[in-house]
Amino acid sequence: MPNKPLVVVTRRLPDPIETRMMELFRTRLNLDDKPMSQAELIEAVKEADVLVPTVTDRIDSAVLSQAGPQLRLIASFGTGVDHIDLKTARQRGITVTNTPGVLTEDTADMTMALILAVSRRLTEGERLVRAGDWQGWSPTAMLGHRIWGKRLGIIGMGRIGSAVARRAKGFGLSVHYHNRRRVHEDLEAELEATYWESLDQMLARMDIVSVNCPHTPATYHLLSARRLKLLRPEATVVNTSRGEVIDENALARLVAAGEIAGAGLDVFEHEPAINPKLLKLDNVVLLPHLGSATIEGRMAMGEKVIINIKTFADGHTPPDRVLEAMF
Repeated sequence: MPNKPLVVVTRRLPDPIETRMMELFRTRLNLDDKPMSQAELIEAVKEADVLVPTVTDRIDSAVLSQAGPQLRLIASFGTGVDHIDLKTARQRGITVTNTPGVLTEDTADMTMALILAVSRRLTEGERLVRAGDWQGWSPTAMLGHRIWGKRLGIIGMGRIGSAVARRAKGFGLSVHYHNRRRVHEDLEAELEATYWESLDQMLARMDIVSVNCPHTPATYHLLSARRLKLLRPEATVVNTSRGEVIDENALARLVAAGEIAGAGLDVFEHEPAINPKLLKLDNVVLLPHLGSATIEGRMAMGEKVIINIKTFADGHTPPDRVLEAMF
């Protein structure tokens, strides 16, 4: 790869990141910030030495099959890699990198925000005030639920799941988790966390369930209709991971029927489209994928992308090379 590779960026990034990319590489920016169509992505991979997509760009086999031989690196701006066909990339000798670690605290903050928002009916109350319908304080108005002393079940005890657990301890929640592998005993002791090998058994006993695992073929609809029915009627579900992990139709149906108390969702199965059944539910908090949306987080993501490209262009293995996506 040339020392100044042609880098194609699919969306607008923070100005300092774009400026630094222009200084270091032959960079083609997306100044309009409009999502690229599949045809535009195909044209990009035909020319680029490096593609910098975001988590909303579908870099599937149809796109990668059209890539020119010069495309050697996909430096994704984001942590998740479910939007990239890793198998096809590997077969074509294309290295894939991501930006892990820098979004951990931001996403964990958002998870706790949603737990509080759902339990204490924050968005319902905000809508009431803005609509001019608030009649003043009342002993029985807008009653939510205390989270202190409740059981939180975390699905996926990676970086973000562990960060959520640390925050949950401060709020007096009892931490439980299900993970592909049990975490080290030192971390488990630090978090005072209870491990459940059986996801089904954990779900049936939790007050709050937080989804913090990546989307992979193994986790698609991990919270299926069958599993969602295991939850108690007073339980709530929060998802800041990927929408595909939850069967949205089943979730909407069970919340509407009062079989699940509520939900807080920052991600959706077919975003940016929102399931209309969810839009009708007052006890579901809906956010526009804000989990990593901090200035600090976006800058750190961009810096990681630059380091990955520069390291690769210099002939070394980039620090954030993706080998596989696993739960």
